[in-house]
Amino acid sequence: TVFDEVHFGKFVSGYFTGEYYFDIHPPLGKLIIAGMLKIKDILPRSEPEVLLPGSFETIGQEFPDNSYKWLRFLPGLAGTLLPIVIFLIALQLGISQRFASLAGLLVIFENALLAQSRFILLDSFLLLFGFLSLLFFFLHAKYEIQNNRYLLLAGLFAALSASVKWTGLGFLGLIGIFYLVNLLKSEQKVKLALKGALFLAVVPFLVYFSIFAIHFSLLDKEGPGNAFHPPNFREMNVFEKFVELNTELYASNARLGASHPYTSKWAQWPFMNKPIFYWDGSTGSSQVSEKIYLIGNPFIWWLSTIAVIYSIVSLRKYFILDTKYLILLIGFLTNWLPFIFIGRAMFLYHYFTSLVFAILILTYLLNKTPGEKQITVFNSVLLGSIALFLFFSPLTYGFAIPDWYYNLLAWFPGWK
Repeated sequence: TVFDEVHFGKFVSGYFTGEYYFDIHPPLGKLIIAGMLKIKDILPRSEPEVLLPGSFETIGQEFPDNSYKWLRFLPGLAGTLLPIVIFLIALQLGISQRFASLAGLLVIFENALLAQSRFILLDSFLLLFGFLSLLFFFLHAKYEIQNNRYLLLAGLFAALSASVKWTGLGFLGLIGIFYLVNLLKSEQKVKLALKGALFLAVVPFLVYFSIFAIHFSLLDKEGPGNAFHPPNFREMNVFEKFVELNTELYASNARLGASHPYTSKWAQWPFMNKPIFYWDGSTGSSQVSEKIYLIGNPFIWWLSTIAVIYSIVSLRKYFILDTKYLILLIGFLTNWLPFIFIGRAMFLYHYFTSLVFAILILTYLLNKTPGEKQITVFNSVLLGSIALFLFFSPLTYGFAIPDWYYNLLAWFPGWK
C-alpha cells in the first residue's frame, strides 16, 4: 500500500459495504475505481471483506493477492491516455506534428505524472478530464458554425474534472473566461449567452449533482463519515445532503493543517524543491534502497519553468495576439497562483495541472525554432528527457538500487 492509497482504498470499499465515509474531495474518482471492481466482480456487496482484508491500515502493508491491480488499473489508464490528449491539444494550437508529438512524449517521460498514475490516487482522472474539456473547447472554437456538441463535451468533462477534485474547477473557469470574451465580440450576444449558460453552467451542475446523488444512494448505511454531519443527515433529502456535504467539504479543506514532513509551498513547485516520499521497501541492512518518491523529471520540469518565465517576459511578442496561446499562459497561472491564498497543507502534486500547461507552453516556443534547427532541438529535448527519466526511474518504480546510486539521486537536501 503506497501513500494515500491507505485512504482511497478504504473509501472505494465503502461503496460495497454501504457504510458512509467522508473524504475532502468529491466522489467521482472513488466511484470510477469502485465501478471497475464491480465490473470485474472482485468486491461483491454481500462479502466486501473477502478482498484485501486490512490492506489499507498503514502504508507499506503487503496486499494478499493481485486483486489490488484492478484498483490501480483505471488511474493508470487515465495516465496513459493523457499524452494523447496533450498531443491533440497541441495540434489544435497550430503546433506542428513534430512538436505536438514532443508535447505528448514529455508527458510520457515526466516521472511524477507517471508515478501518480500508478497507484489508487485521483490526479490522473482530474488531468485527463480537465484537458479533454480544453480540447473540446478548442474544437468548438474551430467548428462552432456546424454544431454545439463540442461545447457540450467541454462543459461535461470540465464538470467531471471538478467532480474528482475541486481544483478541476479551474478548467471550467478558464473555458468560461474565453467564452465570455468571444461573446462580447459577437453580434449574437443573447444567443451565445443562452448557449453558454446551458452548456457551461446548467449541464456541469447537473453532472456534478448527479454524481453526488449516486454517491448517496450507494452509501445507505451508517458509517464513520456520519460524524462530520448533523444527527439528522440520513433524514435529509438528496438535495439537502448535497448542500450539507459540499459545505462540509469546504470547511474540512479549510481546517486542514500544514503539519506534514513533505508539504511544500506554491512558490517551490516550479523548481521542484520538495518531492514526496511515498513508500519504502528497504530492509535497512543490505546497503540497498528500495523507495518510491513523487519526484519529477528535472529536465522537463525546469525547462518548462524556464519556458513559462520567458513567455511572461515576452508576453506581447508571443501570446497577446493569439487567444489560444494566451489560454495556455492563463491556464498555467490560474491553476497555480490561487494556492497563494490557501493555508492548508499542500503538496507537489497540486502543481500538476500547471505543469502540463507549462509543457504545452514549452512546445509552443520550441515550435518557433527555425526550420533547419528543428530536428536538432527536437532530438536534444527528447534525448535529455529520456536520459533523466531513466536516471530517476528507480524512484518512480521502486526498483532496488545500491545506496550509492540512491545518494546520487538526492541532488538537494529536500530531495531525501
